[in-house]
Amino acid sequence: MKKKFLLGTVVLASALFLAACSGGDSKDSGSSSKESKDLVVSTFGLSEDVVKSDIIKPFEKEFDASVTLDVGNSGDRLTKLKNNPASGIDVIELAQANASDGSEQGLFEKLDKSKLSNLSELTEGAKEVFDGGAGVPYTVNSVGIVYNSDKVGEIKEWKDLWSSDLKGKIAIPDITTTGGPLMMYIASDYAGKDITKDDGKAAFGALEELKPNIVKTYAKSSDLANMFESGEIEAAVVLDFAYDIVKGDSKNIQYVVPESGTYANYNTMNIPTKAKNKELAYKYINYRIGKDSQKKKAVSLNEAPVNKSVELTDEEAGNKTYGKIADRAKMIDFTFVNKQLTSWVDQWNRLLNA
Repeated sequence: MKKKFLLGTVVLASALFLAACSGGDSKDSGSSSKESKDLVVSTFGLSEDVVKSDIIKPFEKEFDASVTLDVGNSGDRLTKLKNNPASGIDVIELAQANASDGSEQGLFEKLDKSKLSNLSELTEGAKEVFDGGAGVPYTVNSVGIVYNSDKVGEIKEWKDLWSSDLKGKIAIPDITTTGGPLMMYIASDYAGKDITKDDGKAAFGALEELKPNIVKTYAKSSDLANMFESGEIEAAVVLDFAYDIVKGDSKNIQYVVPESGTYANYNTMNIPTKAKNKELAYKYINYRIGKDSQKKKAVSLNEAPVNKSVELTDEEAGNKTYGKIADRAKMIDFTFVNKQLTSWVDQWNRLLNA
């Protein structure tokens, strides 16, 4: 009897202990669950209201989550993460050059493919970017020429920018912007050289030849609208997503992607190594490259899809890097670009910004 009583006491004490531990685990689990529902996304500041209504709110509803956006220029946000890797960012969306830079410096997680079921739906170009380590692409853009057809003759090719008819009439993206390295490739092509073979020497020669035509190198595409409206410029090199901003209400501002080809930039998503909510971050990334999300943002955000299942009408495709334009969009080796960038910035500033 005494033994039974002692055994019962031990069993009861063990049960109470396990219950207490279970209660503690439940509380911790609840805390982790609560934490995992809060996501901080570092992204671009363009069309923030549309991003919130068409991307963020549907995601929050589907995953019972709360998303906070940290917006700004791609390069500035990468620098912010470099200076403070534990800044609380769970997902960071960057231009391809910045994403490659961050990856090379070990700032991002090596992404687990098994947690990204929609990866198989990516286009071949997007898969190539992912396999190269720059992150998961969620859109692609390319560079073209915007011009005032009421002021200049028809522009069809890159070489037309070097025409003396455009003296003091064009703007090009600054080397420190997303479009800057693309402009370097264009200039090297004009010179008839492979930029990876001479580290950009021929490109700078071509830019020096182009210099009389350049009014300004710009950092913000939004500045171009005012420059066109004031008559300060009559043509510019610009990434396709900015065309609507530049065009505004004007009926004379035209956009052309030369038949000879263009260069692509993929915006990608990564998870910082010190992100707190990595599981929810994976869900966000997978959601962003899903067919429904890709279709919606292609229409409302003027972002070309990288999900090959998305089909756009001619009207929806507009000037996006989609269809025939995507077919002639060439890839850029941003690992090479990043190795050259410090030298390029110095040469660029001495040549064009002095």
